[in-house]
Amino acid sequence: MTTNMGKTDRALRLAIAVALVLTAVATNVLGSGLFFWLALLVAGVFTLTAIAGNCPLYSIVGIKTCQGSK
Repeated sequence: MTTNMGKTDRALRLAIAVALVLTAVATNVLGSGLFFWLALLVAGVFTLTAIAGNCPLYSIVGIKTCQGSK
């Protein structure tokens, strides 16, 4: 699997994932319904793509945020 995400992009995704998890779990802003689970799902996807360094949507659209991209 090729890397198509740069360090800044990956760090930003991890920060957003942490914020979503904290918002969902530590506060009552999202309740316990659909938005709660949606926030956790998005946080999980952001975490996995940040760790892997590859975003499938970027591959489809043709975006590369890593160094050396053309």
